[in-house]
Amino acid sequence: MPDYHDDLRLAHVLADAADAATMDRFKALDLKVETKPDMTPVTEADKAAEELIRGQLQRARPRDAILGEEYGIEGTGPRRWVIDPIDGTKNYVRGVPVWATLISLMEAGEGGYQPVVGVVSAPALGRRWWAAKGGGAYTGRSLTSATRLRVSEVSRLQDASLGYSSLSGWEDQGRLDGFLDLTRACWRTRGYGDFWPYMMVAEGSLDLCAEPELSLWDMAATAIVVTEAGGRFTGLDGTPGPHSGNAAASNGLLHDELLGYLNQRY
Repeated sequence: MPDYHDDLRLAHVLADAADAATMDRFKALDLKVETKPDMTPVTEADKAAEELIRGQLQRARPRDAILGEEYGIEGTGPRRWVIDPIDGTKNYVRGVPVWATLISLMEAGEGGYQPVVGVVSAPALGRRWWAAKGGGAYTGRSLTSATRLRVSEVSRLQDASLGYSSLSGWEDQGRLDGFLDLTRACWRTRGYGDFWPYMMVAEGSLDLCAEPELSLWDMAATAIVVTEAGGRFTGLDGTPGPHSGNAAASNGLLHDELLGYLNQRY
């Protein structure tokens, strides 16, 4: 098993720099916000954080490729850093503290690129989560001050807590009836949104979550944190990993039932 400790340490350094940049502009009255072609917002803080991370990676890992939400793909090779400078930009713009910088290292292998390192840093919440392949998943303030993450052992949907982002995406895909049936079958549902429900699945405070439409940079870091915590992370089609354009995450015990509800057809 390769040792990813140096890469994980670098990812923390990158997250520290991004945290300083994003927090400096959080709730700024003169924050500049633009609308991208897909009608989603982007702020000067998104761009600045990604530029900062790219600059440090180009110095520290010049042979590695970089894929980011704001500036696309740069470079080629078997190692690729995947960056979402602010996951939860709409929250960031409105002053809601649920947003994070997502940093992942992916390596080429069987089945294409797979995440081997992931850091999810949410400075406005004072939280950070991370994982490396084969090394487990953790949360804490630093590599040396951390708690191991483990998914829950809830095995019945009627005892399970479900996290999601919104209803509109499920409706757009014709999956709303199945999703609503799922919410009725679960003990509790909450629309936490974005990266956070995946981290709560990893730490065992939620049991399952799903989203109908996502990009690779939304999922690469969260996927390895969930799986290294003992859970499952797949597309809605059941394909493992962050490549399906959507996501389902669970403690593993409830995963097949989760997919069953979300793939119902009426």
